[in-house]
Amino acid sequence: MKTLSAPTGSSGLFGLLVIVLSSVVTLTGSTSQAAGPQAETPSEYTTSGNVLQQQTDLLRQAGRHLAAVSAKTMPAVVNIESKRDSRSGELQETGSGVIMRSPRDQGVFIITNRHVVADARLNQIEVFLSDGRVLTPTEKLEDSASDLAVLRIPDPGLPAAQFGDSDNLDIGHFVLAMGSPFGLSESVTLGIISAKGRRSLELPGRRVLNQDFLQTDAAINPGNSGGPLVDLDGRVIGINTAIASQGGGNEGIGFSIPSNLVQFIVGQLLEYGRVRRGYLGVQLDEHFTIEVAKKYSLDRKRGARVTKVLDNTPAAQAGIRPDDIVLNYDGFDVADETDLINKVNITAVNKRVRVIVLRSGQQMTLYVVLTEKREDERSEAPELPTELAPTYRLTSRGILALTPGLSVQCGFQPGQTGLLVTEISPFPSTDHLQLYDVIEEVARQPVSTLEELDAVLDSFKEEPQILVKVRRVVEGVPVTRLVLWNRTRE
Repeated sequence: MKTLSAPTGSSGLFGLLVIVLSSVVTLTGSTSQAAGPQAETPSEYTTSGNVLQQQTDLLRQAGRHLAAVSAKTMPAVVNIESKRDSRSGELQETGSGVIMRSPRDQGVFIITNRHVVADARLNQIEVFLSDGRVLTPTEKLEDSASDLAVLRIPDPGLPAAQFGDSDNLDIGHFVLAMGSPFGLSESVTLGIISAKGRRSLELPGRRVLNQDFLQTDAAINPGNSGGPLVDLDGRVIGINTAIASQGGGNEGIGFSIPSNLVQFIVGQLLEYGRVRRGYLGVQLDEHFTIEVAKKYSLDRKRGARVTKVLDNTPAAQAGIRPDDIVLNYDGFDVADETDLINKVNITAVNKRVRVIVLRSGQQMTLYVVLTEKREDERSEAPELPTELAPTYRLTSRGILALTPGLSVQCGFQPGQTGLLVTEISPFPSTDHLQLYDVIEEVARQPVSTLEELDAVLDSFKEEPQILVKVRRVVEGVPVTRLVLWNRTRE
């Protein structure tokens, strides 16, 4: 990670805030002394008044700077409304987006979250510009693994924002979150980068593979999804995508996709219409704990442990073996298995990458040439235990949308999402589909509402059996299982 050199706007505002805070302390001390036996002289009063006026002017200057950044970027921020059809009627989704420009592509386009426009036809998507106009996109490009989407729009002359370098962010840097929370357009909130590299987040209704989120306390609320997170020069350093909340509103923890990841995904979509992801060909240990790390002579949990190397893959050809621990990938230390998955996925196809592994207590350097991951190829994600026989029927009345209250009652965390199994026929053995199971995915599509379930089932109308990923509690511990669901309609 590069050491940050603060950009012009950032260092200026930071300096102003430091001066103001230190001056408040100075003024507070002067006031306390004035209350003592010796009162200030008129000249001291004048000095304190001058300092107060100076700091007030500095605060005004800081405010003007924030206003200038907002005015510079806001014309490129849009409000998006989309509709999609379901068996229960038409559903509406609202979110935000930002107009950008690419040197590879003519004209401008909008970047937003995929879940804002997923399953909506082009004529069901409306883009509300800052000048009051409403546009309909001419093309939609999507990537479910990153939850990003690109909308091409017909007006090439619209104002566009610019990308910043998310690798040059440090924890504590000031940022602005822009968008349309709760449908309120042209909203701006101020905060800092609270953390970096947030991974393994469970996002409701979404299975996001590429996770490397920025965490911020800038207020992000429903409707901010897809809007930009910008630095103090007005450059886009993230796309707001999720919040951590018990009540559904801002609680000071929001997550944004870093701009460097966004640029890779968007560049792939614009050039190929899809994302060409690098493929290594290994299975990784999701239970690589500090206790396990110590057995491999590591002083702390770091790296990703390989549990399986698939035949005829880049990993096999490079000489990677089961039980190797990948410590460094392409010059960057590997934090955990999710970090490695993300790094591999955003590596250019056919690139030769240096990999440092720990094998039998010794570090080794290997070189791997990544191929493109096909849809039918296994990912680097850990394998899930699979239970495929016999099959059982789940009635349409036997499922409920999981709520935080029901989640706790079933033995999960309040943030668990999915559909709760409340009735099955006939009653199965304990080895297969069970009561209290929470359905997370159907046919590898995330589901958290009955409407999403109906949409997936409609796309597999002719299939009598559907593969279902469920979450269940076994001896007090939540585990993941795959089962076959033999459907009936009532």
